[in-house]
Amino acid sequence: MTAVTWDQELIDKYNINGPRYTSYPTALALQPNFPHEKVRETLANAPRELSLYLHLPFCHKLCYYCGCNKVITRHQHKADRYLDLLAEEMAMYSEMLGDRVITQIHLGGGTPTFLTETQLTRLHTLLNRFFLISADAELSIEIDPRSCSDEKLRHLRTLGFNRVSYGVQDFDEKVQIAINRVQDTELIKHQVQLSRELGFSSINLDLIYGLPYQQPTSFAASIDQVIELAPDRVSLFSYAHLPQRFAGQRKIPDSSLPSAPIKLELLQLGITRFSAAGYQFIGMDHFAKVDDELAIAQQQGRLQRNFQGYTTAGQDCMLGLGASSISQINGVLWQNSKDLPDYYRALEAEQLPVVKGFVLSEDDRLRAALIAQLICHFELDSLSFSNTWQIDDFWHYFAAAQAKLQPFIEDGLVVISDGVIQVTERGRLWVRSICACFDAYLDSEATAPRYSKVV
Repeated sequence: MTAVTWDQELIDKYNINGPRYTSYPTALALQPNFPHEKVRETLANAPRELSLYLHLPFCHKLCYYCGCNKVITRHQHKADRYLDLLAEEMAMYSEMLGDRVITQIHLGGGTPTFLTETQLTRLHTLLNRFFLISADAELSIEIDPRSCSDEKLRHLRTLGFNRVSYGVQDFDEKVQIAINRVQDTELIKHQVQLSRELGFSSINLDLIYGLPYQQPTSFAASIDQVIELAPDRVSLFSYAHLPQRFAGQRKIPDSSLPSAPIKLELLQLGITRFSAAGYQFIGMDHFAKVDDELAIAQQQGRLQRNFQGYTTAGQDCMLGLGASSISQINGVLWQNSKDLPDYYRALEAEQLPVVKGFVLSEDDRLRAALIAQLICHFELDSLSFSNTWQIDDFWHYFAAAQAKLQPFIEDGLVVISDGVIQVTERGRLWVRSICACFDAYLDSEATAPRYSKVV
């Protein structure tokens, strides 16, 4: 990607509050009292191959920036209780899934490595008891380096995990102190090297830009440190400062946060340096080595996006387990209770812990497909899309979106030629704002403020 000149006028115009579009509609559209029978009906017609996401909410310590659903505790036995109820949920879904095959499993949180080796073994055993897992399945886990010993990492590999993702966020000590996540650089280096020696097929490192006290010079050093570690993938997330929603973020003073122009400069540093180091800019928040399957999928037009971000697994075939997890299968979304006691009570009553859901309309489905195409591949053939979705006149159907796109066209962020909508290289940085033009829900004053700024 070529160098970008930052323009304060563009920042003022396009740095809106908007979704990350890991789904469309977003989770804010989910409605309460979702009928559990709809979940059973959906799974009866689910695809042959599915992905599985397990949410493990426990953390030993609060990271102030975190907006995830988590439980801060030092009591290890709480994870045993959680696994007891997770087993009940697995058993319910096992009956509904029949002989469907799980091709991807991802453990997220929270901190999955909060679990001990014994608890991880138990979880692995439960998964194999209740689900038919493909012999070549992708098993990935998010790792906090501070809670993962060498022995635990070796144990994960023995259990069959083949992908690891390390939460680095920033190597600068001042930033680490401000977000209450101090971790030794040598520890991260050691674990990445050990992961490579143990034969994990993919290593990802997470960075976050927009954290307190980040400056271009120090963040450039963090980027260079990541490049030196040579992970297969890098996730470069934008910090979403929403203290009104996440109590921990109230410990981060607004005055410590970089301004919008500085934050964009941090993003530019990431794009420029990772691209120069041989990484493909997948888009928005992901980089991958050009021979990585994520990069290849984008090159071949197969890249998709789901609640885990960019993926090769499909965007409409994910089953989520655990408190707060979201499933999306065949145009139906549903979410478990975020509250741990409520999650437990439902399963103890032999009921699904599903509390919210949403069934996509035909309009939702086609907009979801359009947004996914733009955010993954940055172009869309309107004629081909119209034929696929049986739309008589693309721009008549999307008349409101056409008007909203006009400023992006005038500013050189979008080009439309011969029916093809093309997001320019400069426009890629604003792809969330561009996708928002096609979002039928974002105009609601009740929802837009609940999203973070797009950069």
